[in-house]
Amino acid sequence: MRRALHAEWTKLATARGTAWLIFGIVAATAALTAAVDATVRCTALGCDQDPTRLSLTGVQLGQAVVAGLAILAAGGEFGTGMIRTTLLAVPRRTTVLAAKATVVAGLTAAAGTVAVLASLLVARLVLPTAGFTAAHGHPLPSLTAGGTVRAAGGAVLYLVLVALIALATATLVRDSAVATGAVLALLYVPPVAVFLVSDPDWQTWLWRFSPMDTGLAILSTTHLADLPLTGWAGLAVTAGWAVALLLPAAALLAHRDP
Repeated sequence: MRRALHAEWTKLATARGTAWLIFGIVAATAALTAAVDATVRCTALGCDQDPTRLSLTGVQLGQAVVAGLAILAAGGEFGTGMIRTTLLAVPRRTTVLAAKATVVAGLTAAAGTVAVLASLLVARLVLPTAGFTAAHGHPLPSLTAGGTVRAAGGAVLYLVLVALIALATATLVRDSAVATGAVLALLYVPPVAVFLVSDPDWQTWLWRFSPMDTGLAILSTTHLADLPLTGWAGLAVTAGWAVALLLPAAALLAHRDP
């Protein structure tokens, strides 16, 4: 396993585009947070916004770049045919997928941590201009508060799960473009579909089906009773998606021609 991990790390670290994707995770997350937070208005007359969730809004865009990084780790090899060399070097195919998943998860956790911290920092600079001040009765959340720490840690874990979903999808379809489209559809279509149906029961079902809606519930620190699932239960749903895709990906990789 050690040799497989070293090989997968070397391939991903030296792949063209990896550095830019890591930078993109941080930049996209911080940029969307800044853009969204700049449009919010919170006055002394009232404010019904969750400042912690606002501070981490950028995760919704950063996840797309995370998916691109994970797809690069698997889809790139299938596209170039390098996967044959990889499987000759490491004949046990499940070990190859496990090594890829470990490297991708570790790199995503590192980049995601920086992205989340950058997003929180940007929010602390932008939200006061939107009215989130002690004078208005809406101070910014403390970076050491339990709710903020839970949301930040959950955001990083959510990004790791998105990376595993993307890695599994790329392994299943063996085509980077198809995998990218499939993962983005899985992440972004169900949340849109929630607003296209009028039946409350269907809305709740779609929300609970969506890996993005359920996973990002961990970001909320207010109005928790209004959520169909708790934050950790929501992350469990996203984790279920990752497992449900990784298991057949491992089975197909083990039994079909590369």
